[in-house]
Amino acid sequence: MLNTEALAVELGRLLLARGHSVTTAESCTGGLIAGAITDIAGSSNWFNRGFVTYSNSAKVDMLDVPPAFIQGLGAVSEPVVAAMVQGAMAAASAEWGVAVSGIAGPGGGSEDKPVGTVWFAFGSPLGIVTERCVFGGDRAAVRRQAVAHALDKLVQLIKESR
Repeated sequence: MLNTEALAVELGRLLLARGHSVTTAESCTGGLIAGAITDIAGSSNWFNRGFVTYSNSAKVDMLDVPPAFIQGLGAVSEPVVAAMVQGAMAAASAEWGVAVSGIAGPGGGSEDKPVGTVWFAFGSPLGIVTERCVFGGDRAAVRRQAVAHALDKLVQLIKESR
């Protein structure tokens, strides 16, 4: 398992070196990514806000996710997370962002979206990258893996953007 504290420290180091900031738009993780970031002393220098948009209406109201995206494909979908990260980055004036929407379980899964399915969108000065993962384990395990993956991927993308 990835060390979220070490990842958050590395994320901060990379962002500070560029004078950039990051924001979060979270559904199934319920603020755990922002929590991992703000566990790091001095994170206010590179993180000024995150959004917990657990309900569909919160995604629409707070992040300007088009309702048609949610109605057409569901909240756990590529267009929704892409819109979430775009809305969060605009609202936070952040150069980087991550959005997460998934099915942590134990219920709510389907054949095409089993429990453990999580969509991620990563926003950067270069655009938006999306990714679908399916994590194993119970609700807590899915959420922990989603947090670690979000931080790890942000670190990777920032390093690659040099």
